[in-house]
Amino acid sequence: MQAPVVTIQPTVYRPAADLKTQMWSSSLFSCCDDMGICCFGLWCPCCLACQVTSDFGECLCLPLLDGLTGGMIPAATMALRSTLRERYHIQGSMFDDCCIATYCYSCAWCQMARELKLRRHPLLLNAGHKANVEVMMNPPPHAPTYAAQHVHHTPTATGLYPPMP
Repeated sequence: MQAPVVTIQPTVYRPAADLKTQMWSSSLFSCCDDMGICCFGLWCPCCLACQVTSDFGECLCLPLLDGLTGGMIPAATMALRSTLRERYHIQGSMFDDCCIATYCYSCAWCQMARELKLRRHPLLLNAGHKANVEVMMNPPPHAPTYAAQHVHHTPTATGLYPPMP
């Protein structure tokens, strides 16, 4: 008896949520889009890096490890940038992250700060005379979605992100 011939190879299923379909909300050199972040990154890039890292949910001191590499590739910056890209499904590669973290250190942190600021604050859309509808940019997958409900948002005055008026 002859063994069966396999004509279709099994493939790995990859859900659409795993694909990197998003773009950065601002370009690497759009520092003047948010002058507060731009000034913070220009005059104290280490403080900006620590603040962004903390706001991202990592240890405040993580960017300080970049100084231990002896001026070579800033591994903590590269790691956080890659993790941010993965979390928000932003297109890019580890090679891009490595080059940007190494050669455009301050601009990389400013771009990450702008991205976090945009994604942490919901957009309020006015639906005519009806109540405002709150929409979050890429809500976390574990967050429940409630269709057509008005949700009050009370921002906190911590970090780089001032309360919304």
